[in-house]
Amino acid sequence: MGKALYSKIKEALISVLPITAIVFVISFTPLVTLSGKEMTVFGISALFLILGIALFNLGADMAMTPMGEHVGEGLTKSRKLGVLFTVCFIMGVLITVAEPDLSVLAGQVSAVMDGTLLIVFVGVGVGMFLLAAVVKIVMRKDLAPLLLFFYMMLFAFAALLLERGRGDFMPLAFDSGGVTTGPITVPFIMALGVGIALTIGGRNASENSFGLIALCSVGPIIAVLALSLTANGDLTYALPDYSIDANLGDGFIKTLIHTVEEVGRSLMLILISFGVLQFTMLKLPKKKIFQILVGIAYTFAGLVIFLTSVAVGFMPIGFKLGQELADDGNVPIVAFAFIIGMVVVLAEPAVHVLNNQVEEVTGGSVTKREMMIALSVGVGASIGLSIIRMIFGFSLLYYLIPGYLISLGLSFFVPKLYTAIAFDSGGVASGPLTSSFILPLAIGACAALRGADEVLYSAFGIVAMVAMTPLITIQSLGFKAVISERMRRRIAMSRIMSADDAQIIYFE
Repeated sequence: MGKALYSKIKEALISVLPITAIVFVISFTPLVTLSGKEMTVFGISALFLILGIALFNLGADMAMTPMGEHVGEGLTKSRKLGVLFTVCFIMGVLITVAEPDLSVLAGQVSAVMDGTLLIVFVGVGVGMFLLAAVVKIVMRKDLAPLLLFFYMMLFAFAALLLERGRGDFMPLAFDSGGVTTGPITVPFIMALGVGIALTIGGRNASENSFGLIALCSVGPIIAVLALSLTANGDLTYALPDYSIDANLGDGFIKTLIHTVEEVGRSLMLILISFGVLQFTMLKLPKKKIFQILVGIAYTFAGLVIFLTSVAVGFMPIGFKLGQELADDGNVPIVAFAFIIGMVVVLAEPAVHVLNNQVEEVTGGSVTKREMMIALSVGVGASIGLSIIRMIFGFSLLYYLIPGYLISLGLSFFVPKLYTAIAFDSGGVASGPLTSSFILPLAIGACAALRGADEVLYSAFGIVAMVAMTPLITIQSLGFKAVISERMRRRIAMSRIMSADDAQIIYFE
């Protein structure tokens, strides 16, 4: 156990070190002024962040992934499709309703719509789309046509929203697709897909196991867009207190207790659901159950440490960096946004779960290194482009419509495995560090550039951009693989032809 934890700490150190180094380096330049207290709190938070990521990844390997695989495998082996579909729908609803980020989203819109109703709608949306994803696996249907249909439906809702004069809700709605697929749901849902697909088998079982996160990310967007049509007033946004002192002293205790409650509630719902299935269907040995329980404890500790560290040290620094860099001009904030975007994805806990699973399921044909490079470039580009949108103040749809058209278009030309991985990656990349460091960075920049009144329209939407750009970069890997394979075949054919010609000349 100690050796495994040491390995995870090493991985986490490599992930967190770049973003920490960049913040420390820029603090010594004239571009920003960070106090000794701010840098000390940030440095200590970074150390705890490393520990939190390591514990989470260890817990995911021991508990979240095996639980998902066992549930998927056990339900599929029962050959009772009604039970499989019902359980998947219920678990999709329960896991989403307990997701901490969803409560934050509901709080943002509580002034104009019922927050409880929003949580229920989003939960049912994710449950229905998880059900659709499981049906896709069972029926062995392609992911690309389903995504094309659902995204066309999504943009039809968006057009209706614009026609009704509710465009301010759109960035928030698209962001909801990223925040509801959080670090608790991603490992479990991805493993659930693997368990079902490998049990069903077939020639494309590995490819068929991906796509659950992709479809589950669509449900919240459609739910929020639909509810926005019934909203009764203008959406208002109150700028939070991002000062470093807000989460120290008594504030730290409040933050810690709140985080413990949110994470505990999320994990408890998964554990209860798994427990019911264990006693009724799975019947796993006690040794395996003990390992899962230990893994749950690691997951709980890791997420509490991670989320608390982010709230205490990373959110205030992200906001201040955005504010001060924007005051220095457009070029510094755009350049910093691109660079920080490239490294922040390294520290997202669920990204490492995805990369490990991709390398394992594909047998190494898609490596962790290739995935990380594609994600880093995509996220860096998304955040840089988001800051440019903020500077000029144009609609988010000018990015999303062409971006998704390119993504969906590529899906018809690249291997299906890359499409499934890419659309899953979009939901995974927009994790808690994105919403707790990058979003405050964007809010700080927007407050400096356009004023606090423009935050909802101009700063929000950055999570949606982070979820979109990996779709293009990872599918580009697939496009490159197709071209490389064709080139290898041509070279091989030319060598065969040359050899045949040489034989003919020889016999003559």
